[in-house]
Amino acid sequence: MTNFTDEDLDNYLQNQVDLRHRQVSKSVEDVQKIIKDLTAEVSSKDARFQSIANSGVHNASLKDQPALVSKWSALLRGRCAYNPAIQVLTPTLFLISVPLQGLMGYKERRTRQWRYYTLSGSRLLSPVREPEKLHQWLELESFVNPNQEWHDARMIIEGDIVPAKVVNVFKEHLEASIKTCGLTSKVSMLESVGSVVRVAVETSEAQIEVELVPTVELMNYWPKRARWPRLFRRWPSTERARCIKSFGFNLMATSNYHWLLSFSRAEQVLLSNIDEDGGCRRKCYRVVRQLKEDVWCPGSKPVITAYHLQTLLFWTCEKYPCTRDWRDFRGCVLRLVQKLYKCVSQHYLRHYFVRSHNLLKYSNTNELDDVAKKINNFLDNPGTYVH
Repeated sequence: MTNFTDEDLDNYLQNQVDLRHRQVSKSVEDVQKIIKDLTAEVSSKDARFQSIANSGVHNASLKDQPALVSKWSALLRGRCAYNPAIQVLTPTLFLISVPLQGLMGYKERRTRQWRYYTLSGSRLLSPVREPEKLHQWLELESFVNPNQEWHDARMIIEGDIVPAKVVNVFKEHLEASIKTCGLTSKVSMLESVGSVVRVAVETSEAQIEVELVPTVELMNYWPKRARWPRLFRRWPSTERARCIKSFGFNLMATSNYHWLLSFSRAEQVLLSNIDEDGGCRRKCYRVVRQLKEDVWCPGSKPVITAYHLQTLLFWTCEKYPCTRDWRDFRGCVLRLVQKLYKCVSQHYLRHYFVRSHNLLKYSNTNELDDVAKKINNFLDNPGTYVH
């Protein structure tokens, strides 16, 4: 067995991981500018959709909550240059949430159980499938003060805000905005997968596939099904967890009828502040992510993405909360890889906030098994890959 040292890992970080980071950062910068212009144009046509410049704590609905904005800025100062709307799933696949406006005063309420309508609004004899663990219905009555523009049959059926219909309206505006902004040479519409709008964006580094998802941003509210932090856990601290929950969650229009719960702001704060004690957690994450993209699971549509690795890192931090657990760089990398192997080989990775949901539930099992074999080969001779 060929092993590696901390020095090997540091060289790997400098020669491989940092290069990737610079390339991805440039792509993010290019994509962000283009999508910012496009969504601003969409917003000028339909004010229910906002520019991505107004995402997260920059949302117009938070102008009267300066304390929350200040808290967010303090937590991420000097740690994160990315727009909070952008999630880098792979170097050539980005997920961008497009904030929605005009839905104020959210309150979780007991919703009626069955729906009997198609997306065109006609009546069904049997009910639509109920949402799964990480999804929910969204009714207009869930908001204390929705703008009048949301009382629109193009988006509402029987009182429900229907994600597929919201996406259709957004897609129409986006197609028109690409022409209006003169971006037809840089942005092209791709065939949609389900209810997700997909575009290809030409950057100076590569062609990036971007998934654009209309998103309801809910600040200062934490969903009941996300029972977090768990009892008797020492990571993160109680104070940090309370702070994170104040940033709320999102509901994303990724399926026909149901809205997907997303905790991207909470995850961003957790990851950005993960090494406050001087540990090597983030370095380990970056090394494992590079190995995944180069060796175990390359390509633009991998079965394992950066989001899976980030979730795995959070679970590992919770299990090993002490500073001394994150001093041995080499040992910590191997521990994270071993945990990844276990999750991939068992086809099971719990969502960090809604732990009853398995993130690998619908993943291709053959692809997972292939990744597990590659990870196992790495564990047999890790030095071969890092050298």
